[in-house]
Amino acid sequence: MIRISNIKINIEKKQDLEKEILRYLKISKEDLLSYTIEKKSIDARKNTISFIYRVSVAVKNEKKVLQGKNLKNLEWIKNPEKKRVVPKKSPKTFRKAPIVVGSGPAGLLAALTLAKSGARPILLERGRPVEERSREVYDFWEKGILKVNSNVQFGEGGAGTFSDGKLTTQIKDPRCQTVLKTLIDAGAPLEIAYLNKPHVGTDILEVVVKNLRERINALGGKVLFSHQVTDLIIEKERIRGVVVNEQEEILSDHVILALGHSARDTFLMLHEKGVDLEQKPFSLGLRIEHLQEKIDKVQYGKYYNHPRLKAGDYKLSYRGKNGRGLYTFCMCPGGEVIGASSEKNRLVTNGMSRYKRDERNANSALLVSVYPKDFESDHPLAGVAYQRKWEEKAFCLGGGNYHAPVQRVEDFLKGRKTKELGEVIPSYKPGYTFEDLEATLPSYVTETMKEGLPQLDRKLKGFGYGDAILTGVETRSSSPIRILRKENYESRIEGLYPAGEGAGYAGGIISAAVDGLKIAEDLILKLQES
Repeated sequence: MIRISNIKINIEKKQDLEKEILRYLKISKEDLLSYTIEKKSIDARKNTISFIYRVSVAVKNEKKVLQGKNLKNLEWIKNPEKKRVVPKKSPKTFRKAPIVVGSGPAGLLAALTLAKSGARPILLERGRPVEERSREVYDFWEKGILKVNSNVQFGEGGAGTFSDGKLTTQIKDPRCQTVLKTLIDAGAPLEIAYLNKPHVGTDILEVVVKNLRERINALGGKVLFSHQVTDLIIEKERIRGVVVNEQEEILSDHVILALGHSARDTFLMLHEKGVDLEQKPFSLGLRIEHLQEKIDKVQYGKYYNHPRLKAGDYKLSYRGKNGRGLYTFCMCPGGEVIGASSEKNRLVTNGMSRYKRDERNANSALLVSVYPKDFESDHPLAGVAYQRKWEEKAFCLGGGNYHAPVQRVEDFLKGRKTKELGEVIPSYKPGYTFEDLEATLPSYVTETMKEGLPQLDRKLKGFGYGDAILTGVETRSSSPIRILRKENYESRIEGLYPAGEGAGYAGGIISAAVDGLKIAEDLILKLQES
């Protein structure tokens, strides 16, 4: 195979990647056997826009094709990387079916991997299957009726189901490709395998997680909904099973805890059972909302409405004078701000986009780093109490009916309550009310935001414009705790495996899925070696 990097096709040219490959290699169409896109990104610098490709190509007589050519952007892949040996079918079976707790990315990939090996895992999810969950979530957005075990945080697919479905990650693990292929096989778009910033969107994620569940069941696993793990069965520092809904015992020697970052009652139960937890830094802030067209114009210039371009995005950061980081997170182009509460009388926001990202507004979390020193307690769950404090303030300030407090950026910077809206209409559901958002967050957070907003505006013109809308509050950017585990992924309790984002070992769909996949593979290999 030949790898070609940095193939540029200007947006004004007709898109014909095959012709560019032939021109690059100076070969005829007959000499080209096949090609695969490995990566596609956009270069919007220098007042023009180009699509940048990296492709792997199969040709007749590779050596002859490469001979005498400048190899700057060409690479002969002499020895293709060996694929990882992933356990497929174990010659042995688990004495008792392994249990996976939670059906977010970590739980789904762990359960699917175990099911492929013949382990017949039991996947326990406190929430509802995605079809029922979606109806209840939309009911909350329309009527403010909250179901504490079936909402944006809890239910099939985890919190990521109602998000933008971003698949970007900082980790360099070959399992990332396994996860992407798994998602594609379950109905995600083929393009996620090569786009620089792939995403799925809530509408497609709802289909994907259902298909993953059906695949697990078809392979002999069992997915059980409305099954909340309320206790652990532990004997001599060894897991022996779990208690579901405070009454039913399910026995197992292997339990993967793929909890979400909002499983606060489960965190408390783990602490009371002697499982080691520790405080962890996270971030706190608001959602900021702009007109998507303004973002597109800044990012793409005169090409902002070009049919080949998707909704523009951004990623910004600033270091405050107090040393705290201010940054955008989970940017949702063409999306909406949503109610993401999971507890009564507490208000939480998040962002969501569908696959087409074609809503009027763009939104992003605008977050400030907070640390254990801010929690004012050494208790392992002090971060949870800290989150709840600000969620309760936002709930009361919004009117006590899950309406969110909102404020124009100009008014926020000047310390006055908003009286009327400008260009940007808040998209938050169930509803909103005008309030001064300084009351919803600690002063060191709002001060960092006021200092940093003009600085971010210098990086992305219009980011801090007066009519942009701030909505409070965002508290669930990541888990406030870490469930301690050893190098073999076990907690202090033998056979108990904390996994994914809620356990403090991941930061997004891909990294959480990879963490669950690694633990499942490790369990299967242990079984084969025993």
